Amino acid sequence: MLSKLIAPPIGNAAIALGQLIMWATELQPFLMGILVSTVVGIALTLPISSAAICAALGLTGLAGGAAVAGCCAQMVGFAVMSYKENKISGLVSQGIGTSMLQMGNIVRNPKIWIVPIIASAITGPIATCIFKLQMNGAAVSSGMGTCGLVGQIGVYTGWLADISAGTKISITSMDWIGLAMVSFIIPAIICIIGGRILRNIGWIKEGDLKLEN
Repeated sequence: MLSKLIAPPIGNAAIALGQLIMWATELQPFLMGILVSTVVGIALTLPISSAAICAALGLTGLAGGAAVAGCCAQMVGFAVMSYKENKISGLVSQGIGTSMLQMGNIVRNPKIWIVPIIASAITGPIATCIFKLQMNGAAVSSGMGTCGLVGQIGVYTGWLADISAGTKISITSMDWIGLAMVSFIIPAIICIIGGRILRNIGWIKEGDLKLEN
């Protein structure tokens, strides 16, 4: 009985907050690109559901694109940073699985999280300001990143929906380039370089990124 009373107001509040975030991202794509990408990316790696958060907020459009960027930065980032310790199995399990696998290592050495968070903060505004990447598919896909490539499939289905609605003429080569750059290439480059720097200065030591069998 109580849940029936409180659920609608909470749901309406979440929708209103999501609409505010999307409006603010349209208004200030650079700053909000950084904020949304970083916060949702962190949520993806934490033992909570970034997908559920994005679904509850109804996060789509440019804000959804920033969320996708942040999640991809965490997953691809940890995957490439930890390749030395985890090889192909770690690359796959984190890159198209979840960066949450690194949570135990983050608790032991929080410094390993620095580079993926920086990658999220960089790729967010690149998505919103340069490539104008929008998630116009299901809002839940905004919080999935590269997990099963759900984020990328969501962006693609959004393109198809926009074409059907007449708001987009066609899928261009720049659309594909932007999706690839934001989802995979840029976060991989940032985290390979950043990870190497942190290893060289001793902030990341041998075994710090090793996944438990």
